[in-house]
Order: sequence, then C-alpha cells, then structure tokens
Amino acid sequence: MTMGSVLALAGAAIAATFAGIGSASGVRAGGQAAAGVTAEKPELFGRLLILQALPGTQGIYGFLTAVLIMVQIGVLGGSPLDLTIEQGLCFLAAGCPIGFVGWWSGIYQGQTAVAAIHMTAKDPEASARGITMTALVETYAILALLISILMIYGIRLS
Repeated sequence: MTMGSVLALAGAAIAATFAGIGSASGVRAGGQAAAGVTAEKPELFGRLLILQALPGTQGIYGFLTAVLIMVQIGVLGGSPLDLTIEQGLCFLAAGCPIGFVGWWSGIYQGQTAVAAIHMTAKDPEASARGITMTALVETYAILALLISILMIYGIRLS
C-alpha cells in the first residue's frame, strides 16, 4: 500500500470517526433528557425518540463519506489503487468537511434537541416546532457532506 493510499484511508477515518463522535454525543445528550421526561410522561416517548435520534444523522453522513472514499480508492472493490501522495492528500482533505462539521453539528444538534425535549415536556404540541429547530442545525452537516462528496468525485485518479 502506498503512502497516498494510507492518507486516503486517513481521510475516510476522519470522516467516520469525528462525525460519529459528534452524533454519539448528541444522541447521548438527547437520550438523557428524554429518559428524564419519559419517566414522568411515558406517553411522550414517541415524540422524544424522534428528537433524540436527530443528532444521529451526522454519523451516518460521516460513514457514507468514508464508504465513498474507500470505493473510489478501490479498497471496497477488491483492487486498491496505488495513489500518489497528492491524491492521498486530496482524499484526506475530502474527509475533513463532514468529519469536523459533523462532529460539532452533532454536539450542537444534541444540545438543541435537549432544549426541544424540555419544551415538549411542558407543551407536547410544541414537539413539531422542536423538531424544526433541531433540524436547522443539521443544515450545516448536509452542506459539509455535499462538499465532501464533490471533493471526492473531483479527484483525478488517472
């Protein structure tokens, strides 16, 4: 395996790891808040579960980006390419937008979900507004995912 391939795999690792950490943190925060509310109002479980799950999408985006990188470099296809250092650095850079934005977006979306869970506890009819508020934070993870994908498919492999 060439140094370029190692760098490309590092890009895949950054995408999956950091976005996954952000999602795990956000879902954990939402879960803690939802557990407290559910203990008092079990009928709100379905609404709270949606709010808790929303920060999990950043991890999915990071995973998707990592898979796209590994497919592009042939690791998942069975015949890995011998990448130059420059190509490897390009794939490393392509993993960074979703890795880092997903990390912070997942954490912040979790904090917003906690606030929406508390709002729903006070007024169950407000859960849709809470979902909207929480989903707005995700906009930046979606933009980072798009940038990562455009970068991946913009790398010349010949």
